[in-house]
Amino acid sequence: MSVWWAIAVTAAGCYLVKLLGLSVPAGALERPLVRRLAALLPVALLAALTGLQTFGGQAGALALDARAAGLGAAALALLLRAPFLVVIGAAVVVTAGARALGG
Repeated sequence: MSVWWAIAVTAAGCYLVKLLGLSVPAGALERPLVRRLAALLPVALLAALTGLQTFGGQAGALALDARAAGLGAAALALLLRAPFLVVIGAAVVVTAGARALGG
């Protein structure tokens, strides 16, 4: 039964956060600083998530393995202005190859 309470509390919390976002006055959202932060925040969060998932090891240790090689391949493809699917494909192929070679 406690799992259902956790689900209910989480659902209510999500609803309240959404309601809080909708209740912000429009004037506050039109400020230049807020607009700039709103544009840059998703990129920063995605970069942090990518870094954590790529280099995070056991107990917070730095891990350099096949994931890092795949990220490097994706970065190189981005520098070469490859289409998004090519970037993803390069990362997948390089990661799989590095893991197959024992990396």
